[in-house]
Amino acid sequence: MTETSYFRPVRLGMLTPSSNTVLEPVTTAILRDVPEVSVHFARFRVTEISLRDQALGQFDNQAVLAAARLLADARVDVIAWNGTSSGWLGFDTDIRLCEAITAETGIPATTSVLALNQVMQATGANRFGLVTPYLHDVQARIIANYTAAGFDCVAERHLNDPGNFSYSEVSAETLATMVRAVALARPACITTFCTNLRAAPLVAALEAELGIPIYDTISVVVWQSLRLAGVSPARIKGWGGLMQLDIGPR
Repeated sequence: MTETSYFRPVRLGMLTPSSNTVLEPVTTAILRDVPEVSVHFARFRVTEISLRDQALGQFDNQAVLAAARLLADARVDVIAWNGTSSGWLGFDTDIRLCEAITAETGIPATTSVLALNQVMQATGANRFGLVTPYLHDVQARIIANYTAAGFDCVAERHLNDPGNFSYSEVSAETLATMVRAVALARPACITTFCTNLRAAPLVAALEAELGIPIYDTISVVVWQSLRLAGVSPARIKGWGGLMQLDIGPR
């Protein structure tokens, strides 16, 4: 009997921005220690992150639901929106999206932002640092939404880039410099808030250096998706303290 035959197969479905090239390889790498878990991706068109009507319209629920239906055909155990759009659109948009996905497919749903917010609430991390590649006005909208939800952004760094493809080209050195700058304010946690940033592989080393939890938006949606699928994230090593968190009910 092989080692993997002790576990039932688990399939995670990820809704992916079309111009994103980071979340797929990073998600696959995170899951390498849980061989019974496979991850499956469906794309919908996202090429620009801004507050222009054209850019905001990319996140229309009908486009996302069409991609979710394709994942449902693969009989995935969870469907996750691996993106951060509700940071500027409003957290309620992700709540409604998850409700719509589950109503349409019968499959539990989550998102990067809802998973992040759950972690921050459960750990009492009300003072947080924010690192993104986004435009000035997008960053301001994200901070305003978190302020309205009772969180205090005590430090932030952003690149003022409309992206989305270009986010994948931000260097590890640049990301680490941004995180270190935000850490000077000693927030309760730092979030690297964009699923096309190659930040997750840096988290474990930066946490050890800075002594501050870092919650990457690719990592948090993997963490929550595993929990919803009944798989312990604690089996994942080397990707930061998040995977070892046990915050109770899913």
